[in-house]
Amino acid sequence: MDGIETIGYAFRDAALLEEALTTPAYRMDEPDARDNQRLEFLGDAILGLLSAERVFDEFPNEPEGALTVRRAHMVSSAALCAAAARHGLGNMLRRNRHAEELPPNSKTLADAVEALLGAAYLDGGLDAARQMFSALGLTEKADEPEWSANPKGELQVRAQAMKPPRHPVYELLKSEGPAHAPRFSVRVVVDGMGSAEAAAGSRREAEALAAARLLASAAGDF
Repeated sequence: MDGIETIGYAFRDAALLEEALTTPAYRMDEPDARDNQRLEFLGDAILGLLSAERVFDEFPNEPEGALTVRRAHMVSSAALCAAAARHGLGNMLRRNRHAEELPPNSKTLADAVEALLGAAYLDGGLDAARQMFSALGLTEKADEPEWSANPKGELQVRAQAMKPPRHPVYELLKSEGPAHAPRFSVRVVVDGMGSAEAAAGSRREAEALAAARLLASAAGDF
């Protein structure tokens, strides 16, 4: 790999960077290649820590619930995909030779962002991961209105406010499509409020959309 500087951090170990940019689909052409799923697993934990650290420091007077919502904005699939687009990450990925262009909200992009954070942590420790985290530009998402990107949180609060308190129940109806562009269909049900269904490129996004639809359909009840 010619260059080892990526998203604000210069890798000392080029092999780590290469692994972070290698999608599972690339192994269709190169079965012995190491893909980025293990690094993505590690990076997910690093992302959770750094985003929690950031909102804890920047919003010293807010309670746990508000901090949780702000962190959710920062680590959402949409936020990670937007960061990937800003840095042209899609063009850096190693994919199989017949792969189609990735959609802007592809889970493959979100996974790669997390994998890069995991690789940076292994390459240079937590300070290296912080350096990349800052360059990603995720922190601006923490300033969004409390529920704007968290309809599941709002639905949870409203369901618990019912008498007696209720809890939303999410059900995966089906998952289909190729690995680089999956499609998840889910249903959410709240007893006494109703149900709604939605489909999206990740289960988390489908659940959020279903929650938003149920909130919209039940708006007159609140």
